[in-house]
Amino acid sequence: MLRKIRITLAILSIIGVSLLFLDFTGTIHAWLGWLAKIQFLPALLALNIGVVITLVLLTLIFGRIYCSVICPLGIMQDGISWLGSKRKKNRFRYSPAMSWLRYGVLALFVVALVAGAGSLVALLAPYSSYGRIVSNLFAPLYQWGNNLLAYFAERADSYAFYSVDVWMKSFSTFAIAAITFIALIILSWKNGRTYCNTICPVGTILGFFARYSWLKPVIDTDKCVNCNLCERNCKAACINIKEHQIDYSRCVSCMNCIEKCPKDAIHYTHHSKKQALPTDSRRRFLTIGATFATASALKAQEKKVDGGLAVIEDKKIPNRSTPITPPGSHSIRNFTQHCTACQLCVSVCPNQVLRPSTSLMTLMQPEMSYERGYCRLECTRCADVCPAGAILPITKADKSAIQIGRAVWIKENCVPLTDGVDCGNCARHCPAGAILMVPSDPDMSDSPKIPVINTERCIGCGACENLCPSRPFSAIYVEGHEMHRIV
Repeated sequence: MLRKIRITLAILSIIGVSLLFLDFTGTIHAWLGWLAKIQFLPALLALNIGVVITLVLLTLIFGRIYCSVICPLGIMQDGISWLGSKRKKNRFRYSPAMSWLRYGVLALFVVALVAGAGSLVALLAPYSSYGRIVSNLFAPLYQWGNNLLAYFAERADSYAFYSVDVWMKSFSTFAIAAITFIALIILSWKNGRTYCNTICPVGTILGFFARYSWLKPVIDTDKCVNCNLCERNCKAACINIKEHQIDYSRCVSCMNCIEKCPKDAIHYTHHSKKQALPTDSRRRFLTIGATFATASALKAQEKKVDGGLAVIEDKKIPNRSTPITPPGSHSIRNFTQHCTACQLCVSVCPNQVLRPSTSLMTLMQPEMSYERGYCRLECTRCADVCPAGAILPITKADKSAIQIGRAVWIKENCVPLTDGVDCGNCARHCPAGAILMVPSDPDMSDSPKIPVINTERCIGCGACENLCPSRPFSAIYVEGHEMHRIV
């Protein structure tokens, strides 16, 4: 019964989290956005102390149920492992804990967190890894399916569906997501929860508390006949039936052992004997844990055609000296230190402004660019969904006053000067009224008009850059601000 309850909750949890990354309408987040905010690492980086304390208390009471019920990457591995059991039953066996690897990876994770190496942090974070897998591998399939429905609906005079663009936002992020997914399939198919108990830093953290959990699987030595079924079905490889011992730091409370025991010799109950850590292990963990907590606290601070006649050349990304981060992130430093590169904001951006960075230090973390759209003043979706505090919640009124960058004019690319035609697209569409068209020659009122930018009013939304007809590079583009300003 306990196993069935866990499986039901886990299925509901992974479906909910997956929908957050698949949904491009923004409606799912109003109902299920809390599922992203209760993930351990995003909650820790956002200093959501209530969530962190709740997860720790749950672990101290029930063991590592977070890993089996809440963490989508763990649930995904369970699903793959279950499929593997259809091919070969009773295939697991006990293996000693690789403590040196677990704590070594955790130490490396803490160092990367302190040093601001966001790409390494993002690579190791379980929730972020799952987000990248869904948004890069599964979301395109979901969107193609939606477009197929939109195609048939349109021919039935229905507008229940609408077509969306499907494009690769970053090849490097796609490749990392694909490699991660393949690696997890291999590990889970053959060995169950190897990743969770040797590499995952969240699993190592919670594993320490799980040693002292109040409720845990306990072997009744009087009933046990050493049939090995519990050990052979333990996907965490933590049951040593010869010694009648369970490594609770690796046990993910999946309840498989309880269901498989034919003698009812394992019960999920309170164990009176204390599972003490060796002094060196405890000291090593507490040192790493304290550093981790301190570091976290510091962080908290398709082709286009013109009239069917001419192909319009795609825009190219300008070489920005300073990247642009979303309104609500406050500064590049705050954004990069909090962001776990889960891609949730990228998934929900309706204007296709956000895409993963290809820079080594911020690899996979989102950055803004305006080739496909611009940041509209009425949209605050990225700030609404960010679970890690990298983009803090803002109102529409706040957004119209936040200057994330400034427009820069490139004279050599401007259409009135290069082609001798009137334009003014940038001025007409600037929502802040920061661009004025003036004669290029002050002494000749009928000379071609060029844009003049009021940098004090410009908010860096990118409307001018996106709507500029110049190709392949716009005649006006946005440079980001290291720290956002209020205008």
